[in-house]
Amino acid sequence: MEEESYDELDSDEELQAAFSRGDIKPGLNIEGKAKKVYINNEQGLKDRLSDFKKDLPWLERLDVTCGPARIPGETDAKEEEQGKDEVHDDFKRELRIYRQAQAAVLDALPRLQALNIPTKRPDDFFAEMAKSDDHMRKIREKLIAKQLSMERSEKAKKLRELRKFGKKVQQEVLVKRQKEKKELAESVRKFKKGQTKDLDFLEGKSKGGANSKQDKLAAKGPNMKRKAKNTKFGYGGKRKGSKVNSRQSSREDDDHFSMKRNKSDIVKHQKQFGGKMQRKGNSKQKRLGKGKRQKLKSRKK
Repeated sequence: MEEESYDELDSDEELQAAFSRGDIKPGLNIEGKAKKVYINNEQGLKDRLSDFKKDLPWLERLDVTCGPARIPGETDAKEEEQGKDEVHDDFKRELRIYRQAQAAVLDALPRLQALNIPTKRPDDFFAEMAKSDDHMRKIREKLIAKQLSMERSEKAKKLRELRKFGKKVQQEVLVKRQKEKKELAESVRKFKKGQTKDLDFLEGKSKGGANSKQDKLAAKGPNMKRKAKNTKFGYGGKRKGSKVNSRQSSREDDDHFSMKRNKSDIVKHQKQFGGKMQRKGNSKQKRLGKGKRQKLKSRKK
């Protein structure tokens, strides 16, 4: 019994020591760690490399190993400083990849040209399209329809803006007219009450009011269309009775009037049209009655 208790104490002490070292974790079982063995079989790796390695010419491989293209004026120290930040900066990393591709192109093109390998596509080169003509036609129709819809929407948007602007201008004009009308009424009221004797507000109304447009048109004169019609049809005005004598025209003809010449013209006119000379005493011949006229007609028959 004493030996068993002694073994139990030893086992407990060992467990406590292992726990303090961190070899075990709280629990009933102890996890053992296997020692990792590192194998460096260089000869085996070289044998495997020789198995799949092929000694092909560069034209079949087209591999180019180079650094980024150098920017004129850039030093090596500056490149090393930039390379530290390029890992975490997306823009600088992409720029470095772009410059490395440029350097590869600059290195590979002369080598290809030295081997008489064409590097540009000929003008008469024909290649089958990846998509059919019907598919491309549908895409073109969709693009045209989309463009037309965008143009229509832009046009409608501009029209809406113009309408808003027109309404705004119309409201401003109406407000201005109401303001002018109110000011004119106020000026008239003051003039009636005798508070002012100045009538300049009437002149201002005629200058800046509705008559200003007519004044501007009158100052410019008639347009070309009106001038052409005036030369063709005259200047308008009264036409009926335009040749009738007036008081002014009769006064102008007083110097040239002659009673004798006037009587001779009357006689000449009566002889020409079969008329009779009027008598001095009876200037107006009376008309016969109805019964006498009928008798004269029956006699003639």
